[in-house]
Amino acid sequence: MAAPTIERTGESEDSYESRQVAQLDGTNLIRVGARPGLFRYIREIWSFRHFLYYDSHSRVSTANSTDSLGRLWMILNPLLMGAAYFFVFGMLLNTGRGIDNFIGYLIIGVFTFRFFTTAVSGGAGSIAGNQKVVQAFNFPRACLVISSTVRELFSSVPMFFVMGLLVLTIGDIKLDGAESIPTTLSWHWLLFFPCIALALMVMLGWSLALARAVNAHTDVKHLISFGTRILFYTSAVFFSPDRWSNIGADWLVTVMNLNPLYCVLDIIRHAWLYDGFADPARWIVLASWAVGSMIIGFLIFWQGEESYGKER
Repeated sequence: MAAPTIERTGESEDSYESRQVAQLDGTNLIRVGARPGLFRYIREIWSFRHFLYYDSHSRVSTANSTDSLGRLWMILNPLLMGAAYFFVFGMLLNTGRGIDNFIGYLIIGVFTFRFFTTAVSGGAGSIAGNQKVVQAFNFPRACLVISSTVRELFSSVPMFFVMGLLVLTIGDIKLDGAESIPTTLSWHWLLFFPCIALALMVMLGWSLALARAVNAHTDVKHLISFGTRILFYTSAVFFSPDRWSNIGADWLVTVMNLNPLYCVLDIIRHAWLYDGFADPARWIVLASWAVGSMIIGFLIFWQGEESYGKER
């Protein structure tokens, strides 16, 4: 800001009117809600990184605070869901026939599927569900979607510990028509971390793209629910992909092999249950989805930056 100047009017030094004129440099100012350049937008998101961490952490700490069991529901929900799936699909429909360590197979499928879909659904509704915040403050709107995804990761940490404990203790119980492979801790279990990191990239990319769609048309949230059901049946959560091959539906096997969530489940199952590596194609497909989803989803969201928070 330049130094103020004094303008004097009148005929003498003793009788004049003074006025201070402040000159402001507005080159770095932008219109509220305006979309900044792509690289500036990324820098602004980075500057909010501490807020993203503390916001996600505080929301996880207060989650389920009104329930009697509190945060224990983060673990009970997938446990009860897994028990229901085991009773219906494992015992009544016998979909686990021929799957080695089916209980562990089902536990990994149910827990990881819930983590994936909950993160995407929460991120997709993060803009439409926070209109007051979007309208009141000027900040990169992508922070809300990123915060939602990080929050789901934080809240799922205890769930993943329970998942690993269950796989170690009851995951290798022998059922009729299948073999029991002893489950032990090994360095293969560490493959879980890069696998989940790639899964997070996929989830964030999908959430960014869907958040713009839900903000523009709230009916999209119903399509997300429908898409989640399709994802459930094409991810081999409770059955083997061989089931499709046995009925001649090889095209469904191809769709499943290109499904990023199925790749995540297959990688974790091979590492935790069978102490080995999944097909390298699973890593290639998952990494391709991760990079592609992040780039495309981020660009889609950034292009709609000026539309968020507007009255409809």
